[in-house]
Amino acid sequence: MPKSPRFPPTPVLRTTRAPVRGNVARVIEVLAFPSVQLLDVTGPLQVFASANEHIEQSGGTSPYILRVVAKKCSRVTASSGLEIATSPLPRSASALDTLLVAGGPGVDLATADPALLDWLRQRVTKARRVASVCTGAFLLGASGALDGRRAVTHWSYCAELARRFPAVRVESDPIFVRDGAIWTSAGVTAGIDLALALVEEDLGRATALAVARYLVVFLKRPGGQAQFSEALSLQSAEDEFGVLHQWIDKHLSGDLSLPRLASQAGMSERSFSRHYTRATGLTPARAIERLRVEAARRMLAETRLPVKSVSRRCGFGSEETMRRSFLRLLAATPQDYRSRFGS
Repeated sequence: MPKSPRFPPTPVLRTTRAPVRGNVARVIEVLAFPSVQLLDVTGPLQVFASANEHIEQSGGTSPYILRVVAKKCSRVTASSGLEIATSPLPRSASALDTLLVAGGPGVDLATADPALLDWLRQRVTKARRVASVCTGAFLLGASGALDGRRAVTHWSYCAELARRFPAVRVESDPIFVRDGAIWTSAGVTAGIDLALALVEEDLGRATALAVARYLVVFLKRPGGQAQFSEALSLQSAEDEFGVLHQWIDKHLSGDLSLPRLASQAGMSERSFSRHYTRATGLTPARAIERLRVEAARRMLAETRLPVKSVSRRCGFGSEETMRRSFLRLLAATPQDYRSRFGS
């Protein structure tokens, strides 16, 4: 195969921080296991590899040494069926900078392996920082590394993570969470977002942005940090109510009462309410509230509009109404949400 295109030679974005410490590259280990999720491993690896390419092209030395490690395997088979070449688990005392734990369907068997957990506990103490991708958080949870910390995993496993590890403060909304030296990320592709954040911390925004552009991804995803939007959750009803949802999205600040929605859908109020609840699992009123909260989250994260203006544009009518909806659905006030996720 031909070589993949390199970063364009001009203009070259220079790093704002030294690429390496004392010309010593940072060792990054990615822990894999049988039935690992392929993209949990390759997504973050490609981010770091592209950062290496960018720094080399700028005349510097590669800032990262990348290793995929696994227990007693020269290769592991991912859940997709593709084999990944791996190195043996390093000695627990050997030096490393970042330990990244992947997730996948095989994570339950991995968490039931006492020898692997013992190695992980010791390795965590040697790393400058530790991160997990998707359900890799369950391995970190089983090792005790997440006790007393905030964490996130794939949206569909957040409740299970909280149930298994009550000492962990699970947050279901963010793409990734940093709590001190421990980073956790949401589902699958969120590992790319996390790796870009690690590159930005190490090498500066300019390099992270260059890598994001090269990989054709956002350095920071638009639409706030929500990993599972209400708009997506309502797509299960697109065949029946897709046109209505498009109309609602354009009229969030207007009258979205049950009579108005039923009229727009061409149904009686009683029939519309019954069919809509069956198709979406939400009453029309609850669906509208969630869609308005999602729109408000985007505005709070991406703009500097006053909270009062945001509440009006999203159809809440008052700041207090929006505040109550945020507390009910997100357990945070609009001001708290903006302070945490605002640009």
